[in-house]
Amino acid sequence: MLELRPSCEHCNTALPPDSPEARICSFECTFCARCVDEVLGNVCPNCGGGFAPRPIRPARDWGRGNHLGNYPAGERGVFRPVDVAAHAAFVASLGALPPEQR
Repeated sequence: MLELRPSCEHCNTALPPDSPEARICSFECTFCARCVDEVLGNVCPNCGGGFAPRPIRPARDWGRGNHLGNYPAGERGVFRPVDVAAHAAFVASLGALPPEQR
């Protein structure tokens, strides 16, 4: 199950479990939508993949026990600001490859 990390790895903005602004890559690197769009260019600085909106885990139990009460969001944030110049070179090295082809 997803860890639901609590903040953006680049700017440290809070991303609570119900945030529609959270974006993750397939390795669950977590960034806010603004950083993904304005800083990262939809390229994960850790794996080179693209990002998708992070699903929102139900806050209440709808009958199967799968909710935040039984499976709380992670508390361990990862704060690892991106070197913007190095990331721009990394993005350039990928050319125009869309995420599904990286």
